[in-house]
Amino acid sequence: MNKSEIEYKIADLKADYVRLQHDLEKLEYVKGILHPLEKQLMEIEEELKTLNKMLDEISE
Repeated sequence: MNKSEIEYKIADLKADYVRLQHDLEKLEYVKGILHPLEKQLMEIEEELKTLNKMLDEISE
């Protein structure tokens, strides 16, 4: 992946993360099942860490 592809993927994941957080808040309000969304958020966090590390390596 090149730098612009990584940056695009990071932006896309951040948008997904914000959307999932909003959905999680709604589910908390109605006492829904939170585990699947929490798992997705953790997966996105890990992918963001990996992509940010890749971006740092490319930028150096």
